[in-house]
Amino acid sequence: MNKKEKSKKLISYILLTFGAILASYALSTFLIPNNILDGGVTGIGIIISKLFKIPLSILVIVINIPFLYLGYKNVGKNFLYRSIYSMIIYSVFLTYFEMFEPVTDQILLATVFGGGLLGVGVGLVLHSGGCVDGTESLATVISKKTSFSVGQIVLLFNLIIYSIAGIFFGLDRAMYSLLTYFITFKVIDFVSEGLEQAKAALIVTEKGTDLADEIYKRLGRTVTKIKGKGLISGEKEVLYCVLTRVEIFELKRICEEMDESSFITILEVSEIIGNHIKEKPKRKIKKQIKTK
Repeated sequence: MNKKEKSKKLISYILLTFGAILASYALSTFLIPNNILDGGVTGIGIIISKLFKIPLSILVIVINIPFLYLGYKNVGKNFLYRSIYSMIIYSVFLTYFEMFEPVTDQILLATVFGGGLLGVGVGLVLHSGGCVDGTESLATVISKKTSFSVGQIVLLFNLIIYSIAGIFFGLDRAMYSLLTYFITFKVIDFVSEGLEQAKAALIVTEKGTDLADEIYKRLGRTVTKIKGKGLISGEKEVLYCVLTRVEIFELKRICEEMDESSFITILEVSEIIGNHIKEKPKRKIKKQIKTK
């Protein structure tokens, strides 16, 4: 690992740390004191913590374990390491910030500012290749086997969580929690360079076959190869791949490792028709790769 790579890794871990701390601060001083829930695993943890007096910091780690495994299987060990690090920081500071007084008891202020700060924190963690809530890993797996997008599945999970919250904490708290979710969602969208669940990557490279094989091996995504010609650089291959936002960080690592001269463009995808983002049967794809 050269000096440049070490610097990039250090910066990414600093952002992971700051993002996890900011997310835990938003929860502990804005949302939880006002019975406003986050979505996903944290939302489940808050409900269990309130009902059974189990520390939220412990629940966040325990409930996330199976989701971390799914993330590791679908995105890779780098995602696993960064997510474990983020969750440990997140859990530790959830406990630490419990000693702080709530910033406000005004529900609307807590919803807006708590949701905004939470979005910035989670967005920084996602941008740096980690996560503090593994729900999206499960949603990605389900999405590959169904016609639903990752975003639709995550929203469905959260609606169920907020419905349960409405039973125990009141309908108004469930509605404020849903409002917090949408605020957080949009802020993450801004911070992590887009929260659209589907992204398209265009990769200009001289090692198209090697890169395509590695992308499939590590991300399970198939690649379309297009012949290209640079005005100065000459013959090139252009790879087109549709993936989810949590896989973008790993895609960048693959390209850096396999071809440092590759050029990557990440595009927004507003709609997918057909099975382009769905994972194909592995045996079939491997057979196709061998016969080319």
